[in-house]
Amino acid sequence: MVSSVHEDKVSEPESKSPVQSTTSTSGRLGKRKRGRENGDDSSRTPKPLPRVERTNTLPIADFIETYVPRSYLKFTLPAPQSSIKDSAATTITEKEPSTTSETYTLDIHSAASIPSADFEACFNLVELTSSNDYENSSIGWSPSKKRKEMKLPDMRYMVLKKQEKQEREMKSEVEESVKGNGGALHEGRDIALGFLSFMVTYEDGKEVVYCYEIHLAPAMQGKGIGKRMMDLYEEIGRRVGLEKAMLTVFKANAVARKFYERLGYEVDEYSPQPRKLRNGTIKEPDYVILSKSLKVAEQETKSDAK
Repeated sequence: MVSSVHEDKVSEPESKSPVQSTTSTSGRLGKRKRGRENGDDSSRTPKPLPRVERTNTLPIADFIETYVPRSYLKFTLPAPQSSIKDSAATTITEKEPSTTSETYTLDIHSAASIPSADFEACFNLVELTSSNDYENSSIGWSPSKKRKEMKLPDMRYMVLKKQEKQEREMKSEVEESVKGNGGALHEGRDIALGFLSFMVTYEDGKEVVYCYEIHLAPAMQGKGIGKRMMDLYEEIGRRVGLEKAMLTVFKANAVARKFYERLGYEVDEYSPQPRKLRNGTIKEPDYVILSKSLKVAEQETKSDAK
C-alpha cells in the first residue's frame, strides 16, 4: 500500500480564493474614461492570471487537452500468472506464461466532475488503507474533514479502472473500496481500483504540483501501477511549467517513503523540523514533506553527480 497525506496548512491554499471583481459596472466604465482622458488605454488589456490561477480556472476538458499526455491514459499489463503446487516436490512451479493481458485506464477528473460512485470508492480506499495511520498521528482521522479536503475546488483526480468487465475474484478483493456505493458491486460497471489526487498550487511561494493521496486496492499493488501514476502526475507538472512535485508521507509508512525515494524524491527544505517543548522534550514531527525538481536541467545535474 502506498499512500500520502497532506498537512493542514496546504489543504487550504492561499491561491484558491475566487478571482472575481468587486468593482461595479459604473466604476469600471469610469476607470476606462479616466484612462482615456489621461491617454492610458492599459485598462483595456486585463492583466494575465499567474500560472497557478490560470491553470486552475481551466475546465477539466481543456486541462486534459492542454496538459495530460494521452499516451499515459491507457496501458496493458500481463495477466497474473497462476501457480500450482507440485505435491511430489512440495515446491511452487509456474504454469506456462499466460498470453492474455489486462488493459487499464486512468480517468482524469476535477473535484466537480468526478462521478459520485468514483468519489465514494476513492474515499473508501483512503479509509481502508490509511485511516489507521491518520488515527495514530497528530493529524487524526476525521471522515468529514477528509471528504471536505477531497472536494477542494482545485483538486484533480486520476482514477484507475480496468477496461474489461471485472472478474469475480477482482470484485471480492476491492469490495471494501466500493462499500460507499451501497455496498454493492454492479455487473458490468467500472470500479475505481485506485486513484491519485493532486493540486496545482503554491507552497512557500513556489509554484508546485502537490500529491494529496495515492492509493491502490490490494489486488492492484505490486504491478508497477503506482509508478505509472506518479510518472503521469510529474509529467503534468512539467507541462504546466511548475518548479517541483511535492507530497507528504507519514514517517511510520516506511514502505511508501522508500517508494517515493526510489522515484527521486528527497526531504524538502520546508519539511518540519523537530521542536523543543517548554519542558525540554524534543518533539519529532510524525510526517515528512518530500519533493522532486521538475526542472530538466536540475534533474540531469543531480543524476550526473551520482
